[in-house]
Amino acid sequence: MDNHGRGDGPRPAGGAERPPHPLPYEGVWRFTAAAVDASVPQARHAVRDLLLRQGVPVGDDTVHGLLLIVSELVTNAVRHAALLSPMLAVEVAVGAEWVRVSVEDNHPYRPTALEADHGQTGGRGLLLVREVAREAGGAVDVEHTASGGKVIWAALPLKPVAPV
Repeated sequence: MDNHGRGDGPRPAGGAERPPHPLPYEGVWRFTAAAVDASVPQARHAVRDLLLRQGVPVGDDTVHGLLLIVSELVTNAVRHAALLSPMLAVEVAVGAEWVRVSVEDNHPYRPTALEADHGQTGGRGLLLVREVAREAGGAVDVEHTASGGKVIWAALPLKPVAPV
């Protein structure tokens, strides 16, 4: 995966205002990977390692939620977009009070989180992403990109981590 760090990042809809000086862990990082199965665990590990390396004050529940979201979104890109989008991008944006993960591909299909039949073994990835984000007090959305593809993002609030 390629990593490209940038200083400023997008805010989730309704996001909090930025403090006058960025906190040490704030920023935007982007990883690109082939749209293949091996990229799912690679993306999950890259996000986990980034959060740790940057010292993002994120609790275990939020980390687990973010990693589940990354796994689901990258899996969807691999399964449903690889034919038209052999590469995908994972972006992590961290603000003072939130962390946002997104997966971008060049496939024009904009998925919807439809109610899945409970007897089915698949097709519930976006429902799971929406539920994890909702339970954490976050948000999820799908947007078209200028190149005709899409980006699916989820933003979760950073909650203060209790001292040990």
